[in-house]
Amino acid sequence: MSESSTEIKTSCPKCEKLLVNAQAPLGLCPACLMGQVLEPTQTHGGESAPMPTLTPEELAPYFPQLEILECFGRGGMGVVYKARQKSLNRWVALKLLAPERVGDGDFAVRFEREAQALARLNHPHIVAVHDFGETQGFYYLIMEFVDGVNLRQLIQTRRLSPKEALAIVPPVCEALQCAHEHGIVHRDIKPENILVDKEGRVKITDFGIAKMVTGDEAVVDEGCVTSATIGMGTPAYAAPEAKEQGVMPDHRADIYSLGVVLYELLTGERPGERLEPPSRKVQVDIRIDEIVLRALETSPELRFPTAAEFRTQVETVAAAMERGEEEERPKQPGAARKGRRSVMEMLAGSPVISEVLQHLTPAERREFALLV
Repeated sequence: MSESSTEIKTSCPKCEKLLVNAQAPLGLCPACLMGQVLEPTQTHGGESAPMPTLTPEELAPYFPQLEILECFGRGGMGVVYKARQKSLNRWVALKLLAPERVGDGDFAVRFEREAQALARLNHPHIVAVHDFGETQGFYYLIMEFVDGVNLRQLIQTRRLSPKEALAIVPPVCEALQCAHEHGIVHRDIKPENILVDKEGRVKITDFGIAKMVTGDEAVVDEGCVTSATIGMGTPAYAAPEAKEQGVMPDHRADIYSLGVVLYELLTGERPGERLEPPSRKVQVDIRIDEIVLRALETSPELRFPTAAEFRTQVETVAAAMERGEEEERPKQPGAARKGRRSVMEMLAGSPVISEVLQHLTPAERREFALLV
C-alpha cells in the first residue's frame, strides 16, 4: 500500500483549508480553532463569553518538543502556556500569536523578521525569546519563563514606597535603551508588561508584539526608530502623538509610557487630563516631580531624549534621597555607611513580593506571565 493511500484528508468546516493527517480538535484547523478561543461568542443571555482555551493535551501533537503543563491566560494578541522544553529540561513560556493573521500573506514574512529581531535582544532585563516558528497554522514564540508577578499585581496588593517605585525605573530604562539601540520600540509599556521575579529582578516582556500583530512598519533613520503607523498600544499609557493620524512616534513614546507607569506607582492612579505633580497627591520628594513631568511632556522634544538619560536622572534623585535619609538617622558608633540599594535588594525576599504571592489565588499567581 502506498504512503499516499494511508493519508487521511479532511477540510476545515470553517475556512475549508485542507487538513492532511491532522489531529484537529472540534474538526477545525489550528487557525480557526485559535480564533474561536480568542474571540468571544454569544451566550443564550446575549452576553459575550470566551471559548474554552485549548488544553495542553490538545496542543501536545503540535509541539512534541515541549511538555505543555497549563494555560496562564489569554489576551487580544495570544494565549500563553507554561511548558517544559524537553531537550534542555527548562521551564519556558509558549505564546501562540494572532490566529486571525494566519491568512494574511504578509504575516509570515513580518512574523519571521520581527521574531528574529526580538531574539537578538540579549539583555538581563528583557524576557528572552528562545525560539519561534510556525507549525500547522500555529505561529508561536518560546520565551523565557519568569516566576514572579507583574507590576499590576504588585500595585493592586499594596502601595509601593517612593524608593521602591524609583527602583523599578532604572532596569526598565536599561532594557528600553538596549531595544531602542537595536531599532525596536516596545509600543506597549504598562504594568502588565513589567515583571518582577521572586529574586526582585525586573524584566520587560512583549517587545514588538504589537507591531508583529498589527503590521505597522517602523523605519530606522540614523539610529532613531520612527513609524508613520505605529501601534498605539494601550490607550491609557500611550503617548499623545501615538493617538494621532499622520504623525511619526519614535522611541520617546516608550519614555512617555514609562512616565505614566511611574506616576501610577507613586500616586496609585494614572495622570488625569489636568496633569498634577505627584507631590500634590502623595508625600514624595519634589525632585521626583521634575522627572515625572518631563517624561510626561506632551511634546516629544521636551521629554528625556533617551531612556538612558531618564535612568540617570532617576538614579541621581534616588541617591540624593538615600543620602538625606542617612543624614537624618541617628549615627551608630562604628556603623558603615550603606550605598544605594539595587532594585533586587529593594524587592528580593521583601514583603513586597512575599505579600503579593500570599494574597494571590493560584489562578491569579499564573496571570503574571500573560503576555498581552
